[in-house]
Amino acid sequence: MDKTFNRRGHRGRTAPWFFALSLVVGFLCVLCGSNNRAQTQSSDLALPQEKHLRNIKQLTFGGENAEAYFSPDGKKLIFQSTRDGHHCDQIYTMNIDGSDVRPVSSGDGTTTCSYFFPNGKRVLYSSTQLGGKQCPPRPDHSQGYVWAVYDTFDIFTASPDGTNVKRLTTTPGYDAETTINRQGKLVFTSKRDGDLDIYTMDADGRNVKRLTNELGYDGGPFWSYDGKQIVYRAYHPQTEKEKADYTALLKQNLIRPTVLDIWVMNADGSNKRQVTHLNAASFAPYFFPDAKRIIFSSNVADPKGRDFDLYVVNVDGSGLERITYYESFDGFPMFSPDGKKLVFASNRHDAKPGDTNIFIADWVK
Repeated sequence: MDKTFNRRGHRGRTAPWFFALSLVVGFLCVLCGSNNRAQTQSSDLALPQEKHLRNIKQLTFGGENAEAYFSPDGKKLIFQSTRDGHHCDQIYTMNIDGSDVRPVSSGDGTTTCSYFFPNGKRVLYSSTQLGGKQCPPRPDHSQGYVWAVYDTFDIFTASPDGTNVKRLTTTPGYDAETTINRQGKLVFTSKRDGDLDIYTMDADGRNVKRLTNELGYDGGPFWSYDGKQIVYRAYHPQTEKEKADYTALLKQNLIRPTVLDIWVMNADGSNKRQVTHLNAASFAPYFFPDAKRIIFSSNVADPKGRDFDLYVVNVDGSGLERITYYESFDGFPMFSPDGKKLVFASNRHDAKPGDTNIFIADWVK
């Protein structure tokens, strides 16, 4: 979902934050610009307070680009973007300097949550392509700000050039938000059993196992580097009113969480523990290479819920530290395999309000 937040975009404290995030992770409908690589900027894109980031470089220019993730060798990125005349997200790859942008997905429907296999020879992503060529309809906001979790999302794998496409999921219901660990095990979010829960499966789609069971949204999972832990975002309604609201919306393939927190569990679903208690919309968590800390995005510093920044926290919930200070959106962080670089999406240095682009920076400890 992380574009699930429309799918991939789901969180929230107030309606305004939902609107801000929808600019980033909704069905991205702004046609990308010229992507002139000569425009790449560096150190002037880091704010003085951003002491952990150096040599920030902009990789995309204009429109909506998000969820960029490294290849196993650290030389390429796979990401989702609205460009080439498409009115909702499609999957692309590019070099880490922003060059050689190539399409992966078919161009039909909408896509989200792409990732490289550990050998670099396959990629995975989720798509509604089997549900039709057009972008799915946007959700009706007469019930407030809600996200759609379309039943037509399935998980696919392909060669990095988009050929040799194989469908991994055939069970009715939303299947998306998928990543794969270095041992070749997939983790994903699904509505197949009636709720939004986290599952694992083999790279060929077999041996599916459900890991979460509590009522509410559990999603956006990422593996630790050693494959022993999973970090994810979650919203678990507590009051009877919250539970009734959540259940009623889910029957319509909609979700409206009021708070998302960061959680961690073992790879088999045991030892679940809540990491953050911020009463805010926290999402897109990613482990540091040593699995002792987590980087994520949150609107906790903005009472209006519009400003998302990157934060770091220890896995036990201590040591919360703010990393970015841009006044709009910073999200979807991922470390390079060697831990020396950070890639993220941001509204900074936008050609026009609402543009979201991919940036890469050196990580300073």
